Amino acid sequence: MRKILDRRHAIVAVTCAAATALTFSACGSDTGSQADDASPSFTFASGAETPGMPGMSPTAMSMPGMPGMTAPTEAPAAPAAANAVNIDNFAFAPAKLTVPVGTTVTWTNKDEEPHTVASSDGTFHSPGMGAGSTYTYTFTEAGTFDYICSIHPFMQATVVVTP
Repeated sequence: MRKILDRRHAIVAVTCAAATALTFSACGSDTGSQADDASPSFTFASGAETPGMPGMSPTAMSMPGMPGMTAPTEAPAAPAAANAVNIDNFAFAPAKLTVPVGTTVTWTNKDEEPHTVASSDGTFHSPGMGAGSTYTYTFTEAGTFDYICSIHPFMQATVVVTP
């Protein structure tokens, strides 16, 4: 029995030594390889190439208490068209939209969570809208139309329709 255990220990030791040798040889560089001090770069969908870690930008602000670390800056939300409302960060933007009678308003969900657009008087109610979905409604009468997201009722906004 002792011979079997000694043999198994020897096999394990040889296997570990071989794995270590392979690891070191894979980590080494030859004369034709890229320099070891080169930073990786990432190309984002926007086409911007940023050296370093993904999501980090050269114009990012510094993080207090963490020397050498930066936080990504948030891009401002694109302004909504005159007849459009963006749903972003669990809010309707703009929160108050004024349009003339006959205008078709388009709501676009820019959140990852589903949302709805539901008027408090029942005039209009969208189905659940996933990320990137839109809902349109044409206002044929003047008035003030308060609405919410029926999934997240704290989200509130108003469309004012002028004659």
